[in-house]
Amino acid sequence: MKEVNYANYFWQDEEIRLRAIQLEDWEGHYHNRFDTPARRLLECAVELPPTIAEAKKFAETFSDFSSGNGRIMFTIENLIGENIGGINLNSIDERNGTFSIGIQIDQDHRGKGYGTRATRILLRYAFYERRLNKFNDYVLEGNEASATMMRNFGCLQEGVRRKVIYTNGQYHDLILFGLTKDEFIEKEKEIRGK
Repeated sequence: MKEVNYANYFWQDEEIRLRAIQLEDWEGHYHNRFDTPARRLLECAVELPPTIAEAKKFAETFSDFSSGNGRIMFTIENLIGENIGGINLNSIDERNGTFSIGIQIDQDHRGKGYGTRATRILLRYAFYERRLNKFNDYVLEGNEASATMMRNFGCLQEGVRRKVIYTNGQYHDLILFGLTKDEFIEKEKEIRGK
């Protein structure tokens, strides 16, 4: 097969690329399930112990954008092709133009800005290609890394759902964030102007 030229490829930036989940990505999903603190922040609960069968079913269900359940799942990889996490566009409401994003970066790759980069690519897709208008999301109380990322994108804290998640023996708040397309465009101009 001819070598792919990524020079003008939408789904990447200078450090990462988004691609379809492939069947062989089951192993990354399986290993991520052993990171209970990160999974608790993502799922707002402790999941049952991981199984290889579940991980393979996950990869099969979401491979090649085939799930059909309204969740568009991507693998995040660095530019040498190493799987570094996953991101998805979900809760898409075409009528009202709203959506959400879920993301997990593998433990060995956190703190390097990969999540921010992947989210920016997905926000551009949602706003500029899907004509969606409002990104809505929430962060579990105590998830400072995600809250900081939201604020860095220009998301506004729109509220707090108090004591709605029970995990680790206590009730926790959900911090609600939102970002409109116009706010995103302004933030992008600000970033490019620096």
